[in-house]
Amino acid sequence: MRKARAVRTGPRAGNADVTEKLIGEFKKLIADGTFKPGAKLPPERELARRFGVNRSSLRQALKMLQIIGVLSQRVGDGTYLSKDEGEILNQPLEFLRLIGDITDEELFEARLIVETELAARAAERATTADLAALRRAIVDLGLSRDEQQRLDADIAFHDAIFRAAGNRVCQLIFRVIARYMLESMGRVAERMDLAEPLGFHNRIYEAIHRRDPDAARNSMAEHLSNSKTTLQSPPLSGPRIASPARDTQAVRSERHG
Repeated sequence: MRKARAVRTGPRAGNADVTEKLIGEFKKLIADGTFKPGAKLPPERELARRFGVNRSSLRQALKMLQIIGVLSQRVGDGTYLSKDEGEILNQPLEFLRLIGDITDEELFEARLIVETELAARAAERATTADLAALRRAIVDLGLSRDEQQRLDADIAFHDAIFRAAGNRVCQLIFRVIARYMLESMGRVAERMDLAEPLGFHNRIYEAIHRRDPDAARNSMAEHLSNSKTTLQSPPLSGPRIASPARDTQAVRSERHG
């Protein structure tokens, strides 16, 4: 590991200033490959010596990096640099959700911009494994027996499309909006029989499977527009989980096919 520049401490440097400078040093060490994703950091004593700060100042910076998901503490083992970039977004995103007051209209507009084009890319780039993940998500959706299973399968389908599109930046975008999506998807599920999303997912999958970007884009746009409209209707009073026998049989056939 290269020697980090000493961070000024003392009367002229407040705690916040020292913490900010330490975080800046961590960024440089990550950027130049000294700290690699998933790697264990050196002990606090060694880090404090390399940065030229006391351990109390170092711990403040480490705690800040843990809070935002850059570092993780393993009891009895040590501190590790995250290897999952999505974890870094969790806490900041939660505050954004609470403070930003994101509306359903904004969410669906963002999804229509992003997910329709990603569905088209998925039709061009999906691998055999991607197609299997999409098919598995459809099967799980069709066989879901409670709201949580339904939401898990629904989000898994959209996640699989983002992965199939083959763009890591877009996968991160999906993770950013996923928390908002879960809330709105839960309210859509209260207003929509399972057969509707199952039908849309099947059409999107079929377009991706036959490598038809335009059909995939249009089917996703129709799916999201339908969900947005559904949010404006009252919740259903009857059961929303059981799908028609024809659709259930279809997904069972997929599972064994």
